[in-house]
Amino acid sequence: MKPKALFNWSSGKDSALALYKTLQEDQYEISTLLTSINAEFQRISMHGVHVSLLEKQAESLGISLIKMELPKEPSMEEYQQIMSKTMAEIQARGITYSVFGDIFLEDLRTYREDQLNAIGMKAVFPLWKQNTSNLIHKFLELGFKTIVTCVNGSYLDQSFAGRIIDQKFLDDLPANVDPCGENGEFHTFTFDGPIFKKPVPFEIGETVKKTYPKPKTSPEEEDGDYVFWFCDLLLK
Repeated sequence: MKPKALFNWSSGKDSALALYKTLQEDQYEISTLLTSINAEFQRISMHGVHVSLLEKQAESLGISLIKMELPKEPSMEEYQQIMSKTMAEIQARGITYSVFGDIFLEDLRTYREDQLNAIGMKAVFPLWKQNTSNLIHKFLELGFKTIVTCVNGSYLDQSFAGRIIDQKFLDDLPANVDPCGENGEFHTFTFDGPIFKKPVPFEIGETVKKTYPKPKTSPEEEDGDYVFWFCDLLLK
């Protein structure tokens, strides 16, 4: 019998490719998806995708979904409390592994492994240390389709929000932007591909600018904001 695993689902391309690879290798039984949701706006954290589209994704994937609802700006203590409660419920289902789509952020991997080790679970990283240019081309070759829902204005301008990722998109990326957006340059919503029973139907809505204050590293540092562009997707 295969061990049961949780899949940490962001709704984007890295999650989709990592899930595809995990299903192909067939070492784990993917029992459920877990997605963090902003409780106030009912949207996926950072990606900005509405929960209605997330639910359609899970339905098309044929995998149950756990939505972990978080306050708008949770403290680390609040986050840990909610996460601990959620993981206790997950462990009660006999799930012992947790799968992530991370590629090369060492600090994040260490954090995830430490948190899971503390409760007797193990982390799995199917895409770890793979070349991101190769990964995105493999993603497209497999027939996945994904749209950019959020861009970090420090790296990309508004025009990249709402674009389907294809070769033209990759050609247009500045040299300092990872082709998988692994440094947080952009986030996506994957709506079709070999792991989906049918495409997730959506329409493109408006693009919205949002700013967040930059944390100061010294008293002398000037005030500033991070700028993000979010392309809203509407369920058809």
